[in-house]
Order: sequence, then structure tokens, then C-alpha cells
Amino acid sequence: MARMKAAERRRGVSGSTVKAKTKSGAAVGKSKTVVRRPSRPLPANVPVQLAAVIETARSYQGTPYKYGGTTRLGMDCSGLLHESFAAINVAIPRSSNEQAAWGEPVKPQDLRPGDLVFFGASPGSSTITHVGMVTEASPESVQFIHSSSSLGVVENALETDYYLSRFIKAVRPRL
Repeated sequence: MARMKAAERRRGVSGSTVKAKTKSGAAVGKSKTVVRRPSRPLPANVPVQLAAVIETARSYQGTPYKYGGTTRLGMDCSGLLHESFAAINVAIPRSSNEQAAWGEPVKPQDLRPGDLVFFGASPGSSTITHVGMVTEASPESVQFIHSSSSLGVVENALETDYYLSRFIKAVRPRL
């Protein structure tokens, strides 16, 4: 956590606090505090179509996680990407495992906004269970948006031990 806060300070990121229901949503009054980071403008070299997909995904920030969900009432990781690409009339597969085959493989050092990143459920896993989309990429940091089962739709840094240990592959979408 200290490492992530230090990285945020270096990038000059500050955020407002919003309340989001817990995953179960069953306990009345129970909530988690989620820091919503302000989105940086996309670089000028991001294709217009991908910029629209990223902005659509960002518009879902704060939406709670719901397995199989594809609406602002609740959404899972692959549903977030499915709906975001639908905004530009591009139909992508619905599951993260199928989405992993929808594009050309990309090396981690070559990631750019719009690329899809795939993860396993546990460190070292080779079975894809989670997907996100790169929103920012620089030599220092890669940010991606996804629907976390504990926090809902958020942007996170790929360089955390948690995500790096579960990272499986990345693809550049076919448009």
C-alpha cells in the first residue's frame, strides 16, 4: 500500500472518496471506501475508436461488481469490456478466456492504451479468469481498468505484486 501511495504521489494523483457497496451488498449500511482517481487525458496518438472505448469503460467507474453483469447496476470484468467495445459497434466475445484470443499478442513492455491484459486467479496460474484494459502506459507505469470482485470498476497499476504475479498475457484488439 505504501508503495502504491508513493507511486501516486510521484504521478501527482489525488482522488475523491466515494462509497460503494460491498460485493455481497447484503449488510445494510456496510460500505467500502473507494478512491476514484481523476482520469488523465489520453495521448493524441490513441486511435479515436480506442479512445471512445476507454472513455466508455471509465464512465463505469464506481459500478459494483456482479458476476455476469453488463449494466451500471453491476458488471463483471469481461462484461465491462464487452459493453465498452459495443459503444463503438464492435462485438467482442463475452468471456475473458475468449477475449484473450481476440487480438494479437503484445509483450508487456510494448503495452499501450486499449490493449487487453489477462490474469489468473492465483499467482503463477495459466488459466485466464480476469481481464482489464490498459488506459495509460509509460515506461514507469501501466494503468488498467477492470471490474474487481471486491471494488467494482476501478483503475489500478499493473506493477503491483498482486497483478504482476497473476499476469498471463496481453493482446492488442482487432479493430
